[in-house]
Amino acid sequence: MAKVIHYYAHPGHRFSHANKAMWQAAQAVDGVTRVDLYGEYPRHDVKIDKEQQRLLDHDVIVFQFPVFWYSAPSLLKEWIDLTLEHGFAYGKDGDKLRDKWMMLAVTAAGPEAAYSEGGYQHFPLRTFLTPFEQTARLSKMRFAAPYVLHDALKSDPSAHAAGFVELLEGLRDDRIDLEKAEAVECLYRDSIASVLHRSEGSLAQ
Repeated sequence: MAKVIHYYAHPGHRFSHANKAMWQAAQAVDGVTRVDLYGEYPRHDVKIDKEQQRLLDHDVIVFQFPVFWYSAPSLLKEWIDLTLEHGFAYGKDGDKLRDKWMMLAVTAAGPEAAYSEGGYQHFPLRTFLTPFEQTARLSKMRFAAPYVLHDALKSDPSAHAAGFVELLEGLRDDRIDLEKAEAVECLYRDSIASVLHRSEGSLAQ
Protein backbone atom coordinates (compact mmCIF):
# COMPACT_ATOMS: atom_id res chain seq x y z
CA MET A 1 0.00 0.00 0.00
CA ALA A 2 1.13 3.53 -0.74
CA LYS A 3 1.19 6.22 1.91
CA VAL A 4 -1.09 9.01 0.73
CA ILE A 5 -1.50 12.48 2.23
CA HIS A 6 -4.47 14.61 1.20
CA TYR A 7 -4.11 18.37 1.68
CA TYR A 8 -7.29 20.44 1.45
CA ALA A 9 -7.17 24.20 0.91
CA HIS A 10 -10.42 26.17 0.75
CA PRO A 11 -10.79 29.47 2.65
CA GLY A 12 -14.56 29.40 2.24
CA HIS A 13 -15.21 25.77 3.11
CA ARG A 14 -18.62 26.36 4.70
CA PHE A 15 -19.85 28.04 1.52
CA SER A 16 -18.34 25.44 -0.78
CA HIS A 17 -20.36 23.31 -3.17
CA ALA A 18 -18.14 20.69 -4.75
CA ASN A 19 -15.04 20.87 -2.58
CA LYS A 20 -16.98 20.42 0.64
CA ALA A 21 -18.63 17.32 -0.79
CA MET A 22 -15.24 15.94 -1.82
CA TRP A 23 -13.68 16.64 1.57
CA GLN A 24 -16.60 15.10 3.45
CA ALA A 25 -16.63 12.00 1.26
CA ALA A 26 -12.87 11.58 1.72
CA GLN A 27 -13.35 11.19 5.48
CA ALA A 28 -14.54 7.63 4.84
CA VAL A 29 -11.24 6.60 3.20
CA ASP A 30 -9.15 4.73 5.75
CA GLY A 31 -5.38 4.78 5.60
CA VAL A 32 -5.08 8.26 4.08
CA THR A 33 -3.66 11.19 6.07
CA ARG A 34 -5.89 14.26 5.76
CA VAL A 35 -4.88 17.87 6.44
CA ASP A 36 -7.28 20.83 6.28
CA LEU A 37 -4.77 23.63 5.77
CA TYR A 38 -7.17 26.47 6.62
CA GLY A 39 -8.38 24.55 9.65
CA GLU A 40 -4.85 23.87 10.88
CA TYR A 41 -3.27 27.20 9.97
CA PRO A 42 -5.97 29.89 10.15
CA ARG A 43 -3.28 32.56 10.62
CA HIS A 44 -1.03 31.14 7.89
CA ASP A 45 1.60 30.20 10.49
CA VAL A 46 2.79 27.11 8.64
CA LYS A 47 4.97 24.81 10.75
CA ILE A 48 7.73 24.01 8.29
CA ASP A 49 9.38 21.13 10.16
CA LYS A 50 6.02 19.44 10.72
CA GLU A 51 5.01 19.76 7.08
CA GLN A 52 8.35 18.57 5.76
CA GLN A 53 8.12 15.50 7.99
CA ARG A 54 4.63 14.81 6.69
CA LEU A 55 5.98 14.83 3.15
CA LEU A 56 8.85 12.55 4.09
CA ASP A 57 6.39 10.10 5.63
CA HIS A 58 4.24 9.77 2.49
CA ASP A 59 4.60 8.57 -1.09
CA VAL A 60 1.78 10.47 -2.80
CA ILE A 61 0.82 14.11 -2.09
CA VAL A 62 -2.68 15.13 -3.20
CA PHE A 63 -3.63 18.82 -3.11
CA GLN A 64 -7.35 19.57 -3.30
CA PHE A 65 -8.46 23.15 -3.97
CA PRO A 66 -10.70 25.37 -6.08
CA VAL A 67 -8.93 27.28 -8.83
CA PHE A 68 -8.74 30.92 -7.67
CA TRP A 69 -7.64 33.45 -10.30
CA TYR A 70 -5.82 30.73 -12.25
CA SER A 71 -3.92 29.52 -9.22
CA ALA A 72 -4.44 28.11 -5.73
CA PRO A 73 -5.85 29.77 -2.60
CA SER A 74 -3.23 31.90 -0.87
CA LEU A 75 -2.50 29.57 2.04
CA LEU A 76 -1.51 26.73 -0.26
CA LYS A 77 0.86 29.06 -2.10
CA GLU A 78 2.31 30.13 1.27
CA TRP A 79 2.63 26.48 2.26
CA ILE A 80 4.58 25.73 -0.93
CA ASP A 81 6.81 28.79 -0.51
CA LEU A 82 7.76 27.81 3.03
CA THR A 83 7.74 24.01 3.01
CA LEU A 84 9.48 23.27 -0.29
CA GLU A 85 12.57 25.19 0.68
CA HIS A 86 16.10 25.13 -0.70
CA GLY A 87 18.07 22.21 0.66
CA PHE A 88 14.92 20.19 1.19
CA ALA A 89 12.95 20.12 -2.06
CA TYR A 90 15.50 21.59 -4.48
CA GLY A 91 19.01 23.01 -4.72
CA LYS A 92 22.08 21.63 -2.98
CA ASP A 93 21.12 18.44 -1.12
CA GLY A 94 17.48 19.21 -1.95
CA ASP A 95 16.42 15.75 -3.02
CA LYS A 96 14.23 14.72 -0.08
CA LEU A 97 11.11 14.35 -2.25
CA ARG A 98 12.72 12.40 -5.07
CA ASP A 99 10.40 9.85 -6.74
CA LYS A 100 7.33 10.86 -4.76
CA TRP A 101 4.17 11.73 -6.67
CA MET A 102 2.14 14.93 -6.69
CA MET A 103 -1.48 15.03 -7.82
CA LEU A 104 -4.01 17.86 -7.83
CA ALA A 105 -7.77 17.60 -7.35
CA VAL A 106 -9.19 20.89 -8.58
CA THR A 107 -12.54 22.45 -9.33
CA ALA A 108 -13.22 25.23 -11.81
CA ALA A 109 -16.37 27.34 -12.01
CA GLY A 110 -16.19 27.63 -15.79
CA PRO A 111 -17.37 24.89 -18.18
CA GLU A 112 -14.85 22.69 -19.95
CA ALA A 113 -15.40 24.54 -23.23
CA ALA A 114 -14.22 27.77 -21.62
CA TYR A 115 -10.75 26.28 -21.14
CA SER A 116 -9.73 26.11 -24.78
CA GLU A 117 -8.20 28.36 -27.42
CA GLY A 118 -11.67 29.39 -28.53
CA GLY A 119 -13.14 29.67 -25.05
CA TYR A 120 -13.22 32.73 -22.85
CA GLN A 121 -10.32 31.46 -20.74
CA HIS A 122 -8.25 31.05 -23.94
CA PHE A 123 -6.08 28.21 -22.57
CA PRO A 124 -6.63 24.64 -21.38
CA LEU A 125 -7.02 24.29 -17.61
CA ARG A 126 -3.82 22.25 -17.49
CA THR A 127 -1.92 25.32 -18.73
CA PHE A 128 -2.89 27.25 -15.61
CA LEU A 129 -1.61 24.36 -13.47
CA THR A 130 1.85 24.40 -15.07
CA PRO A 131 3.50 26.06 -12.02
CA PHE A 132 2.47 23.08 -9.88
CA GLU A 133 3.79 20.63 -12.45
CA GLN A 134 7.12 22.45 -12.61
CA THR A 135 7.24 22.64 -8.80
CA ALA A 136 6.95 18.86 -8.75
CA ARG A 137 9.65 18.46 -11.38
CA LEU A 138 12.07 20.85 -9.66
CA SER A 139 11.48 18.87 -6.47
CA LYS A 140 12.28 15.65 -8.34
CA MET A 141 8.72 14.42 -7.94
CA ARG A 142 6.47 12.95 -10.60
CA PHE A 143 3.29 14.80 -11.56
CA ALA A 144 0.12 12.86 -12.30
CA ALA A 145 -2.79 14.31 -14.25
CA PRO A 146 -5.12 16.46 -12.14
CA TYR A 147 -8.57 15.21 -11.15
CA VAL A 148 -10.89 17.92 -12.46
CA LEU A 149 -14.47 19.10 -12.10
CA HIS A 150 -15.58 21.81 -14.52
CA ASP A 151 -18.72 23.93 -14.07
CA ALA A 152 -18.42 23.21 -10.36
CA LEU A 153 -21.06 25.67 -9.17
CA LYS A 154 -23.76 24.10 -11.34
CA SER A 155 -22.79 20.43 -11.16
CA ASP A 156 -24.15 17.82 -8.79
CA PRO A 157 -21.03 17.19 -6.70
CA SER A 158 -22.01 13.74 -5.43
CA ALA A 159 -20.73 11.74 -8.42
CA HIS A 160 -17.50 13.73 -8.53
CA ALA A 161 -17.00 13.21 -4.78
CA ALA A 162 -17.56 9.48 -5.24
CA GLY A 163 -14.93 9.52 -7.97
CA PHE A 164 -12.53 11.27 -5.64
CA VAL A 165 -13.03 8.51 -3.08
CA GLU A 166 -12.33 5.95 -5.79
CA LEU A 167 -9.17 7.84 -6.73
CA LEU A 168 -7.88 8.07 -3.15
CA GLU A 169 -8.59 4.39 -2.54
CA GLY A 170 -6.84 3.50 -5.78
CA LEU A 171 -3.79 5.54 -4.83
CA ARG A 172 -3.71 4.01 -1.36
CA ASP A 173 -4.02 0.46 -2.69
CA ASP A 174 -1.50 0.90 -5.54
CA ARG A 175 -4.28 0.33 -8.08
CA ILE A 176 -3.72 3.57 -9.96
CA ASP A 177 -1.31 3.15 -12.83
CA LEU A 178 0.54 6.40 -12.23
CA GLU A 179 2.53 6.03 -15.42
CA LYS A 180 -0.75 6.19 -17.34
CA ALA A 181 -2.02 8.98 -15.11
CA GLU A 182 1.13 10.93 -15.86
CA ALA A 183 0.54 10.64 -19.60
CA VAL A 184 -3.03 11.96 -19.85
CA GLU A 185 -4.08 15.61 -19.76
CA CYS A 186 -6.70 15.43 -17.00
CA LEU A 187 -8.70 12.84 -15.11
CA TYR A 188 -12.47 13.02 -14.71
CA ARG A 189 -15.04 10.96 -12.87
CA ASP A 190 -15.69 8.82 -15.94
CA SER A 191 -12.03 8.30 -16.83
CA ILE A 192 -10.62 6.99 -13.55
CA ALA A 193 -11.22 3.42 -14.70
CA SER A 194 -8.77 3.99 -17.57
CA VAL A 195 -5.86 4.33 -15.14
CA LEU A 196 -6.84 1.58 -12.71
CA HIS A 197 -5.11 -1.77 -12.60
CA ARG A 198 -5.40 -4.74 -10.30
CA SER A 199 -1.77 -5.76 -10.03
CA GLU A 200 0.17 -4.64 -6.99
CA GLY A 201 2.55 -1.83 -7.77
CA SER A 202 5.87 -0.81 -6.27
CA LEU A 203 4.96 2.76 -5.46
CA ALA A 204 5.61 2.66 -1.71
CA GLN A 205 9.18 3.53 -0.87
